[in-house]
Amino acid sequence: MKLGELSVNRIGFGAMRVIDNGSIWGEPSDRAKALKLLRRALELGVNFFDTAESYGPHTSEVREALHPYPKGFVIGSKCGIARPRASRWDADGRPEKLKQDLEGSLKRLRLERIDLYQLHAVDPKVPLEVSLGALADMQREGKIRHIGVSNFNINQLERARKVASIVSVQNRYNLGDRSSEDVLQACEKLGIAFLPWYPLGDGAVLRIQKLKDLAKKLRATPAQLGIAWLLAKSPVMLPIPGTSSIAHLEENVAAEKLKLGDDDFRSL
Repeated sequence: MKLGELSVNRIGFGAMRVIDNGSIWGEPSDRAKALKLLRRALELGVNFFDTAESYGPHTSEVREALHPYPKGFVIGSKCGIARPRASRWDADGRPEKLKQDLEGSLKRLRLERIDLYQLHAVDPKVPLEVSLGALADMQREGKIRHIGVSNFNINQLERARKVASIVSVQNRYNLGDRSSEDVLQACEKLGIAFLPWYPLGDGAVLRIQKLKDLAKKLRATPAQLGIAWLLAKSPVMLPIPGTSSIAHLEENVAAEKLKLGDDDFRSL
C-alpha cells in the first residue's frame, strides 16, 4: 500500500512494546533479545517500523538493530510528548519541543531525513496550526519527508490539512473499539493511510468469543484473525502490531495470508 509516495507492506511493526514493561519506560529487559526481534521482523518482510521519541524515552528507536537500513525500508516516528516520569504522557506541541524531538530522533536513527514524522497528540495549550506549522517548516528544510498525525478527530484533521500535507493518521482502532470509524472513512476518501494503534486492543480483542469461535473454524489464532479483519476492513489500513516476543511477531505477520470471506467478515 502507499504511505505518501512510499510503498510499504500491509503489516508494519510498532516498536513501543520492544520496551517490555507496562510503563514503556527505560530499556528493554533483554537488549540482545530486543535486537533479535527487530531483525526478525525485517527478515519476515516488514518494511515499515513505527516508533516515537517518547518510548523509553529515546530507547525504542530501531537504529542499533537495523542500521544500515535496507533499500525500501521506511521509518515513522512521533513527536510532541513529554515524559517527566514513567506515569506521565504530557502533550507538548510547542515548536521548540518538536524541533528538539526531531533533531534527537535524526541523530539516534542516523538519518538526515525521516520518512514519516507524526504529531503524537494535540496539545490543548498550543494551537495545532502552530504545531503542524513547525513540522511543515522542518519538512521544507528537508528533514521530514512526510507528515502524519496521531490521536486526531475529524475536525482536527481538517484543520491540519490546511497547514500541511498529511499522509497518515494514527488512532486507536480495533475490532472492539471503532470509535475512530469516521476518521477512517475520511482517510479512505482522502487516500490517507490509517495506522490503528492497539490493533488487538492490548489483548482485549483476543477475548471476544465470536472472534475465538471464528478463528477456530478458520484454523487461525485470534490474533491473526483480529489483524486480518483490519486488513479486510479498509484498503488504507496499515496495522502496526507490536510485541516483545518473536513467536507473537511471527504469528502476527502470518495474518496477511489469512483471507476472510464476505460472510466471515460481516459476522464480526
